[in-house]
This record gives sequence, structure tokens and C-alpha cells, in this order.
Amino acid sequence: MSNTYDLLIIGAGPGGYETAATAARCQLKVAIIERADLGGTCLNRGCIPTKALCRNAEVIDLLKEADKYGIATGGLTVDYKAAYDRKQQVVAQLREGVAMLLNNPLITLVKGEARFVDAHTVAVGDEHYSAGNIIIATGSAPKGLPIPGAELAMTSDDVLSMQSLPKSLCIVGGGVIGMEFAGIFSSFDVDVTVVEYCKEILPPFDKDVAKRLRSLLSKRGINIVTGAGVKAIAACDRGYIVTYEAKGKTLAVECEKVLMAVGRQPVLPAGIELTGATVGRRGIEVNAEMETCVPGLYAIGDVNGLCMLAHAATAQGEIALTSIMGDAPKYRLDIVPSAVFTVPELSMVGLTEEQCKQQGLDVVVKKGLFRANGKALAMGEPDGLIKMIVDTRTRLIVGCHVCGAHAADLIQEVVMAMNAKATVDQLACCIHGHPTLSEVVMNVAKQFA
Repeated sequence: MSNTYDLLIIGAGPGGYETAATAARCQLKVAIIERADLGGTCLNRGCIPTKALCRNAEVIDLLKEADKYGIATGGLTVDYKAAYDRKQQVVAQLREGVAMLLNNPLITLVKGEARFVDAHTVAVGDEHYSAGNIIIATGSAPKGLPIPGAELAMTSDDVLSMQSLPKSLCIVGGGVIGMEFAGIFSSFDVDVTVVEYCKEILPPFDKDVAKRLRSLLSKRGINIVTGAGVKAIAACDRGYIVTYEAKGKTLAVECEKVLMAVGRQPVLPAGIELTGATVGRRGIEVNAEMETCVPGLYAIGDVNGLCMLAHAATAQGEIALTSIMGDAPKYRLDIVPSAVFTVPELSMVGLTEEQCKQQGLDVVVKKGLFRANGKALAMGEPDGLIKMIVDTRTRLIVGCHVCGAHAADLIQEVVMAMNAKATVDQLACCIHGHPTLSEVVMNVAKQFA
């Protein structure tokens, strides 16, 4: 049997389901294919469950702080099983929301594994589905290191399935995933060691804010080793031994569990080679409209490797859809915020100072500390830093980096300014409420006067 649609989407993650809903509002007949749970990695095995656990970790930290100040908490505690159950409830509730979003007469949800028959035809079981335009939104999966014993380590998927915690954990990789889990499990009193190959944790982030976060996490008891290459993982009586090389020495850490957190790799749909699309080192290659070299075949989100963030996938889906509809794109993919939900949080948008130097840009850099902010002190969150980078000639903001409480929210003000092409002087002239953390952003902007 053959089923013909205006648009066919493979993958019901944020990029897929949001695009399907928007396409239906544009009166397109849509089929969306999903082999597992609605919501993709972000909702089921990534952003949402980890942020639910982050919240529980924050509550534990608050209880510890109350105890430190002699404030009675009535014996309140947060055990991990309760945190796990809450995480599951949050995921289930949001998954129901996605199902409701796709409950539209113009949208057909197909459950199963998609495989390409040709560039405009996909098979799911014995059924065939065709469309003039197809969007591939199949996401990514955890990747590992090619070292002996790599199969002994857990992935982020495995960690989120744990209903009890180990006494000790070694995390291979100090990127976003590794550092978020390090912060979560450290709050639950797990002995955490992070081994990162690069000289600093969170390599894509500005070195100043990454260094500051590393210092703060180290003070919380997380053992962070940088400039270290993991060579092997081996089982032992009490768990595992992770062997690594650092500064010319071979060292090892013993732990009950090991988490491999060295990044993610695109999940390519079966039969992609039959479409004629080009698959490069990062993923399926696309142009500025998210279209592959095959007309009418698009790839969005993690599968194209351009920016492995859920909100980037959603924006890319909108760009692909506007191309299909013949409209002009409305998103700037060079201005995409990213955040790390540690304690404190880290966020960034635009270029780092290092990237500005590499590109030969003439910029001015200013910094501001949370310690001088009334709201931060009242919250008990004085350890924060905002670093802003401005083009000397145009006065436009080219990058901003935040380490501190609510960093993921604070960065949005700068994102808005950059999208609107507002100068740093215009940002400085905006009246900010008092007392708020946003005053730190304003005060940094005023330093450029």
C-alpha cells in the first residue's frame, strides 16, 4: 500500500514534532514516523530528565545550606528513588503533551522503524509512505572511546535508568553531559571524579567562565582531572579501574561505576545511502535551508551535526519548513544560546574571546561579578561572573558568557539584543528592575561607555 503526504518527517523529537505541528497549521498533510517514545532524546533521555534531577539536587543543596546555618528543616531529606520517580512523572506528563500536540486530523503518527526506499519514499514494515518533501530528524546517540573496556561504561541513557546510586562514579568526559551529571550526583553524596582530555572542562565555552565553574565545582568536592587521556577501563573486585595518562604519568581511579560522556553521534536512518544525500564526518550535509543535495530532502537537528541542541533542532525545522513553503527564514543560527545546568549554571551565546582572536576581530571585553549584586547576595549566590564581548567598530555584542545563578535565563537578554542588532549602548540604557540578577548584565554593558 502507498500513502502520499505533503510532508513526511522521520523522528518525533523537538525538531520533528514541532515542525509537524507547524506544518499542520499551514494546512499541510503530514506523516511523522517515530520508532520509540514521543519527544526523542531531549524529553526521554536528555534535557528534561536531567533537569528534573538537577532540581532535586538543588533542593538537597538548600537543605545542606539550611543545616549549615542552623535552620531547622524538620528532618526533610530527598532520596534518589523519590527523585527518580519525580523525573519519570515529569517525562510522562510532557510526553502526553506532545501526543496532544500531534492529535490533529492533518497529522498521521506512524509507529515503527523507518527505512528509505528512495529519496521520496520511506517504508515502515510493509507500508510505504511518500512525500515531495521529507525531513530527517532522527537525532543522535551516545558515542564511546575506542579503548579497551569501553563496553563496561554506562551511557547517559543507562545512568538515567538507574533507580539507586553508586557510592563512587568516574565520568569520562568533562563536556556538558559529564559536568551536569557530576553536579547532580555530587549533591547526592556520590564520590565523583571527572577525567577530561582537554586542558579545560567544557571545551566549546569561554575559558574564563569554564575555569571559574571548575573551581567552584572542585570546592564542592568534585575531583576534576583535565589534560588527561583515558586509556582503558577494567573490572575489579570493587567495581572498575579507569586508567588515564596525564602530564606524562599513568594514573588510575577506582570507582563503583563508570559513565562514558564523550559526546554524541548522529543516528542515520536505514537506507540513507539510497537517497543520494551526502553524509559527512559530522552527519548529513545540508545547506542554509537545511536541504541536502537532493531536492526536497531535508535534515534537521543532531543528525546534521551543526548544533546538537534541542532548541537548535526546532529552529532548523522551522527553517526547513519555510523553505518548503517558499518563505524567507526568520532565524539566525549564528545566535544560538547554550547552557550547562550545573550549580552554578553556565551559559553562552556568540563567540568566545579565543574565537574572536582567531578571526582577527577588534573587540573589547568587560566583566562583571555577581558578588556586587544585591539579589545574588540575598539569594546566597555570590559566586558568579558575566563576560561580554563587543565589536569595537560597530558596538554590537558578538559574545556573552555567564557563570552563576540563573545563567540560562540571563543569557536570553543578550540573545534578544544580538538578534535585534542592538548596540551595547542601547542595552545599557534599558531600565532594569531592582533588585534583580539582570542588573549584572546592565552593569557590564555600562562599562563599555
